[in-house]
Amino acid sequence: MSIKNSKTKKVTGIGGIFFKCEEPEKMKEWYGKNLGLLTNAYGALFEFRKSDKPAEKGYLQWSPFAEDTDYFDPSDKDFMINYRVENIEELVAELEKNGVPILDKIETYEYGKFVHILDPENNKIELWEPVDKVFTKTHEGKTNK
Repeated sequence: MSIKNSKTKKVTGIGGIFFKCEEPEKMKEWYGKNLGLLTNAYGALFEFRKSDKPAEKGYLQWSPFAEDTDYFDPSDKDFMINYRVENIEELVAELEKNGVPILDKIETYEYGKFVHILDPENNKIELWEPVDKVFTKTHEGKTNK
C-alpha cells in the first residue's frame, strides 16, 4: 500500500535543513551579516503560516553542524532533511511494513516527536511531528519570516 494516498499519515512540509560545515558559528555569523538571518544557538528558525490553518504558525529550522558531527550517521552525506509529518506513530508502522530502515525509536519532547529513517540511497531523514505552539511561545519576534 502506498502511503501517499493516506489521509491520516503524511509529510506536510520541510521541517529543517541541516548541513555540515567547517565552522558552524562563522557560518551563522556570515548568513546573519550577509543574508539577514536571525540566528540562534541552533541556526535560524523560519516562520510561516499553515495553508490549511492560516491563523497558525509553522516553523522550519536551518542548522549548520560541525563537519565531524555523528548526528547524520549512518549516512555519509553532508546534509540531512527534516520533514514535518502528521501521525508519526502510524507513519512509522507503515514504513516498517514497507521495509524502510527505522534507525531509532520515536522520541518525544515538548516541541514534538522525532524519529530517523534511511532512504534507498542511505540519506538519513529526520521525521518530526511538531508542536508549533511551543516555538510561537518561545521565539515570538525572533524568527525569520
